[in-house]
Amino acid sequence: MSELVMTTDRERPFDPPDRIAGLGGEAPLHRLTFADGHEGWLVTGYTAARAILADPRFSNRPEFTHPTIPARAEVAEKLRGREFAVPGFFLRMDAPEHTRYRKLLTGQFTVRRMKQLEPRVEEITHARLDALAAAGRPADLVEHFALPIPSLVICELLGVPYEDRERFQSYSRALLALESGADEVIDAMRSMTGYLYDLIQRKRAEPQDDLISGLVQGGELADDELTGVAFLLLVAGHETTANMLGLGTYALLRNPDQLAAMRDDPSVVDNGVEELLRYLTIIHIGPIRSALEDVEVEGVMVRKGQSVAFSLPVVNRDPARFPGGDSLDLARPAGGHLTFGHGIHQCLGQQLARIEMRIGFPALLRRFPGLRLAVPPEEVPMRTDMSIYGVHRLPVTW
Repeated sequence: MSELVMTTDRERPFDPPDRIAGLGGEAPLHRLTFADGHEGWLVTGYTAARAILADPRFSNRPEFTHPTIPARAEVAEKLRGREFAVPGFFLRMDAPEHTRYRKLLTGQFTVRRMKQLEPRVEEITHARLDALAAAGRPADLVEHFALPIPSLVICELLGVPYEDRERFQSYSRALLALESGADEVIDAMRSMTGYLYDLIQRKRAEPQDDLISGLVQGGELADDELTGVAFLLLVAGHETTANMLGLGTYALLRNPDQLAAMRDDPSVVDNGVEELLRYLTIIHIGPIRSALEDVEVEGVMVRKGQSVAFSLPVVNRDPARFPGGDSLDLARPAGGHLTFGHGIHQCLGQQLARIEMRIGFPALLRRFPGLRLAVPPEEVPMRTDMSIYGVHRLPVTW
């Protein structure tokens, strides 16, 4: 087993960093030195990752975990104090606390409920294609298509005014930027929670037909808890799918045969979206868990108190689970990838994300059959400086 230090630098835009690429085929866990000097583990094997993510002996609480990269060490240290905790932010909770919040939301994100949103997602998608065409050539696909679609959808679902997007998107960028200092992150957290707390007061006074109003009227959560829930859903609901739409389009443009399949063959679309999710794996740092007791994982003893980080981009290319996984193949059976996580923390909004991509990719490629990059590939700015990977901009023409 090798010992290594994590990096976000990539030699190729769609592949994990060379330093860790391929480790999934060597061993399931590798000794990892965390940014604060903690000695723990990096998980790169698919079977090990799936087992740990489902194991309640590994905690997701932030006070038990350690930062993987130096840029986040100061942030992690300051946020370790409970004074900066966000009540209701159930992503970083264990059962039974996590279970309480999750149960309140599960009914809002069922497959049936998400299917009912499809006509509205189609309307929004085609409106954004009109906006992209109106912008003229060249245009930034992120600005006119990839970011607005999930932002509009999650705003309508939650009841967040879309006209406030520049405000909450700026807070989100500060939270996700790896170079943001601790004070910047804390300021962004306070600004976002303040904005959402005020919104919840308005919903309490004048409830509407949206998810936040429904939670307010349900009466089971205090206002600070409602704020934390809304915080998580708003950030996760637009950042992840926006980056998949942007990076996924870039990957298809660099693989013309796969682009043609996505555009021309409706039978490819559903599995093609799963393959893009697996191949690109935009959650490129973490998640992180910490052992609450000694746990043996595939012959490796993880000691109580040790943190375990996951390289999901490597996990999703483990040759034992996805043979030939370093290539993009929309016909590959890609189900079972861990891009949305696994276990109790598996992404709540994954079906909504799938719908947005299943509608978005084919609609874009059919509307603009001559879509191509407007700059050389090496000039596309990649989000190696963000905790969610993707492209900052994608200049295209047609």
